[in-house]
Amino acid sequence: MLPGRLTFLSTREGSIVNIAGYAKKRYSTKAFDPARKVPDETIAQLRELIRFSPSSVNSQPWHFVVASSDDAKARVAKAAQGRFAYNEPKVRNASHVFVLCARVLIDDVHLASVLLQEENDGRFVSADARNAQRNSRQGYVDTHRYELKDAQHWMEKQVYLALGTLLLGAAALDVDACPMEGFDAKVLDDELGLRGKGFTSVALVGLGYSGEGDFNKALPKSRLADEVVFTDI
Repeated sequence: MLPGRLTFLSTREGSIVNIAGYAKKRYSTKAFDPARKVPDETIAQLRELIRFSPSSVNSQPWHFVVASSDDAKARVAKAAQGRFAYNEPKVRNASHVFVLCARVLIDDVHLASVLLQEENDGRFVSADARNAQRNSRQGYVDTHRYELKDAQHWMEKQVYLALGTLLLGAAALDVDACPMEGFDAKVLDDELGLRGKGFTSVALVGLGYSGEGDFNKALPKSRLADEVVFTDI
């Protein structure tokens, strides 16, 4: 695989990948096998996949912490105590745990860094194109900062786009996953020093392989019917 290339969903000319099949196959794993580890090359693909997740106006207001060692997972597990204790085994026994974080502020420094990266990656054919992108993104950011006053919520919504991307990618790579909101974000932010770096934890994703006690694996998948969730106009 070439560096930076996501090949696990590639197709040959004329063939079709059944993406819906991966969505139907995946489920929230309730127990991981602590003895089975996700290969490094698979984790590398998932890291690349989540980094290339979509976000509104390419704002990328996120950061991802990856815990793989027992000591690192134990640090994350400190946030899964008390009323969240049901998630502690999922954190400790997973092969890897991704901590998905949102920025606390979407400040001008971050916006400048995104614009510079776009420029370095050849996104702009002219100075006018660069200015148009900067102004468009700034307009959206200012709308959420000053008019709607929901900038934090808006940034967290972008993180959930990354979460969905990660879950579908894991299914495509035959990796079991469990998304978790049941944890104490303040405890985790303090443990990992996230606030001092300008981030706050939003969700956890345990990655690994199903183990003993994973009751959800045998249950049929259930979703509302097509005619309930779609309206064709």
